Amino acid sequence: MPFKQGVFRPKLREKYKGKSLPVYRSGWELKFFRWCDCNPNIVAWNSEGVIIPYQSPLDGRIHRYFVDGLISIKESTGTKTYLIEIKPSSQVKAPQPKKYKRKSTMLYEQKTWVVNQAKWEAAEKWAKKKGIEFKILTEKELNC
Repeated sequence: MPFKQGVFRPKLREKYKGKSLPVYRSGWELKFFRWCDCNPNIVAWNSEGVIIPYQSPLDGRIHRYFVDGLISIKESTGTKTYLIEIKPSSQVKAPQPKKYKRKSTMLYEQKTWVVNQAKWEAAEKWAKKKGIEFKILTEKELNC
């Protein structure tokens, strides 16, 4: 089954701070965009508006990490900003070998895991310098 992707058209355009309309690359991103758009506590949001350089452990070169989102949300203590990455829960933990998993699948999962770790470490450092918090959201948080 192909994954869901397309262009999202915010109803509350004044809250969306991107230069162009946001593109969702999964059903989870679409759900997140809808939540940002209609949640009255979200004062501003964008999609892939933050680009963070990171060094890939696979080739040692510097690459660009387009973080899924940046949101500013009203909380009881004031407005707080979060840098958001959206991932399936299966990708936020190290891949585990299974009896019937192909070697090529395991290798792909391991490569993805080490690259994601490098991206997330760079995002943590970037966010800390800016005084904001980096969070990874999975379907578990998006389904509550």
